[in-house]
Amino acid sequence: MNDPRKKNPTLGIAVFIVVVVLLVIATILYNAISEKHEYERENHFSSSTSALSAAASAVGAAKGASQ
Repeated sequence: MNDPRKKNPTLGIAVFIVVVVLLVIATILYNAISEKHEYERENHFSSSTSALSAAASAVGAAKGASQ
């Protein structure tokens, strides 16, 4: 009389696909941020050196202009 209904797996599959896509996006963002921090750590000395040389040349130009 009361036949059990067959479950429709569409909702479960849709949720599974959404979760997998979100995990992939989160992994890509995590790797990108980690690589950026690693790159900045490795190249910190180079960028600070170029900033110091630019500041030194600006100070030298200012001293030369004031004399």
